[in-house]
Amino acid sequence: MTPAVRSQFPILAEQVHGRPLVFLDTAASAQKPERVIEAMRDAAYHQYANIHRGLHWMSERTTEAYESTRDTVVRLLNAPDRHEVVFTRNSTEAINLVAHSLGSLLKPGQVVLISELEHHANIVPWLMLRDRAGIELRVAPMAENGDLDLEAYEALLEDGNVALVSITHMSNVLGTVTPAKKLAEIAHAHGARILFDGSQSVVHRKIDVQDIGADFFTFTGHKLYGPTGIGVLWGRRELLNVMPPFLGGGEMIQNVSFERATWASVPHKFEAGTPAILETIGLKAAIEFVEDIGYDAISHHETELTAYAERRLGEVEGLTVLGAPEVRGGVLSFTMDGAHPHDLATLLDQLGIAIRAGQHCAEPLIRRLGLHATARASFGIYTTQDEIDVLLTGLERARMMLT
Repeated sequence: MTPAVRSQFPILAEQVHGRPLVFLDTAASAQKPERVIEAMRDAAYHQYANIHRGLHWMSERTTEAYESTRDTVVRLLNAPDRHEVVFTRNSTEAINLVAHSLGSLLKPGQVVLISELEHHANIVPWLMLRDRAGIELRVAPMAENGDLDLEAYEALLEDGNVALVSITHMSNVLGTVTPAKKLAEIAHAHGARILFDGSQSVVHRKIDVQDIGADFFTFTGHKLYGPTGIGVLWGRRELLNVMPPFLGGGEMIQNVSFERATWASVPHKFEAGTPAILETIGLKAAIEFVEDIGYDAISHHETELTAYAERRLGEVEGLTVLGAPEVRGGVLSFTMDGAHPHDLATLLDQLGIAIRAGQHCAEPLIRRLGLHATARASFGIYTTQDEIDVLLTGLERARMMLT
């Protein structure tokens, strides 16, 4: 990626422990371009007010800015209808919304199908639904290379009892990009709806919810170079219409008395209370930033960078890169013989290199790999090959100290 893109991230000029920052933890949360920071700052300085209910100039202007983000998300996802875009705090809340609301319509014995690749955000809400409502939870296995086992996935759908498949579009541990269109075709052929957790995938590749056949799609702003506290649930309107509200309060109602309440139409039925106004405005700026660069350029950069990093990591004695999926996004998890991942991360931090170490909120997947923790390097549009080289130098130094 060009230096002009990288220069738009002010934080990358910082030093850590007297060394230039090498930020390789984008899968956890991406850094923010100046455009996002300034959009939120300008809204706070010049136009902030609560939205939707005000009749004054400030409220109307802020409402327009907030609602324009909904249209920007429609464009980003190629969604057919702006009323299908629901703002949440993050992907976790979006999945909980579906688990609570659509889940309340499921009958005991109906099945939700997830996979071994999932983040806790796409496991725990379904465990809670299972315990609350008596649904069955099934888990599609991972093949040895880190891809989803498609034959086993389809076999789990064959009895026709699966009501919903909820599955990652890209693993935050192995970088595995799942074949979304194929997964949706299989699910629909067996009468199931499908939700994709796009928290990682939307950062690296163009998403077309109509083309892949999604029924629900979630993503979170802070991984897409936007602010924290704002996420998106996209869902087919006919499904959102029949789902009951998730939270109750202001904004999500049509009428209220002490005897009963009636609900607003979608998406507002699912957006109770004052939302994250400035953060939603920041999300629009983040999406426009990504669109200006273009997903073709982003995918090309990150594909080349990931291949380069995988090759260079393979040069480190005793280091094992986990998984070899057919399509891998910009995430590499690894272990080093004789070195605990936490020790690796601590030593690299002293060199100004930020990586992640632990279970990455995917404990079942880490255990499936026979491990307790891994180190993880993850990349964004600002990551360079020079930074991969710095990482390799740091890993060689850590290897000599720890092994």
